[in-house]
Amino acid sequence: MRPRLLLLALGTFAVGTDSMVMAGILGLISRDLDVSVPTAGQMVTVFALAYALLAPVLASLTARWPRRQLLLTALTVFTAANALSALAPTYPLLLATRILAAAGAALYTPTANAVATSLVPPERRGRALATVLGGMTVATALGVPLGTWIGRTDWRLTMWLVVALGAAALAGQALLLRELPGAPAAGSSATPPGLRKRLTPLRDRRVVAATATTFLFFLSFNSVYIYIATAIRPATGGEAGRLSLVMLMMGIASVAGSWLGGRAVDHWGVRSVMLTGSAVTALAFLALPWLGRTMPGALLYALVTPVAGWSVAVALPHRLASLDPPNAPLLISLNSSALYLGMAAGGGAGSASIALLGDRWFPLTATLLALLAMATVLTTTRTPRTPATPAPSTPARGKTAAESGRSR
Repeated sequence: MRPRLLLLALGTFAVGTDSMVMAGILGLISRDLDVSVPTAGQMVTVFALAYALLAPVLASLTARWPRRQLLLTALTVFTAANALSALAPTYPLLLATRILAAAGAALYTPTANAVATSLVPPERRGRALATVLGGMTVATALGVPLGTWIGRTDWRLTMWLVVALGAAALAGQALLLRELPGAPAAGSSATPPGLRKRLTPLRDRRVVAATATTFLFFLSFNSVYIYIATAIRPATGGEAGRLSLVMLMMGIASVAGSWLGGRAVDHWGVRSVMLTGSAVTALAFLALPWLGRTMPGALLYALVTPVAGWSVAVALPHRLASLDPPNAPLLISLNSSALYLGMAAGGGAGSASIALLGDRWFPLTATLLALLAMATVLTTTRTPRTPATPAPSTPARGKTAAESGRSR
């Protein structure tokens, strides 16, 4: 089963590289297509917004498709769209291809997660999901710096790298994923849940609060990340090699943050991780106008911020899933939509901040947004209480020690 999971992870690696590598090549795109850097940054906004809006719609429309067909269709659309991005002669056409790529990504990632859980026994599903989602994390450590370095003279080469990754995943899955368990049966009369049904959990105020926290945190994080080349230009001097080094450090720190975040949640609880991570990122954004003046400072920022940010990113879906475990897949999909909406809004927020505050001081807006996310956590979650005296005779009325450590 392991090779199948790695093939699925290769697909998420391609998607993750595509969605995040733009931060490293915005300057080249702006010069080539004769648009400003903030305008070029709207490609990230368009991709993320299209992903967030299309994911639930496409899930409803294709609910009865065989999963193998879904995977191959999604990768075909994604790969073809990136080839069109590499060939786009104008900025408006490039934007259109980013929407098409987002459609493929929005169809692929949830399907890959569902397939991963069907390939392994129930007791190994967590590790299977970690393997597939690990492709996204590894994309920040390897795909983004590699794409930034390859595209240091021509951003279109970066898009061809994504095409190659998508084509490799497509070919591998076409050859090796012949039969998938758990796929919808042909001719099944069961009616798949519609879009309205999928959005029913939003009637729960706890779910709304949790998704709002996800949105606010990724809004703050991406309003800086998308324009990181602008924020640290004094340190890099505009050199692609130095920028690639910073992006590599951020990628490695992202992997570390994801790994540490999972263990921190188990040990200290969701609430503590979210509050601590939000506070650290807020301080990092506040310090960036000074850290971004030198390479040591930029590298320190690249080390600290992703560790804190990805720790929070692990805690956010954990919080949602714990609200209603039987509906965890649906709740996690809503978390993904909120995440990508935050990415989309982050592009616009970062652009507006640059226009208002300038290239040096725009991260201060992210500081305020991170503090707002932290305030949302404070007001919408409860401090876990550990009973002074255990009551083993009445387990139904109390919480286990593990549950006490995982605050909603």
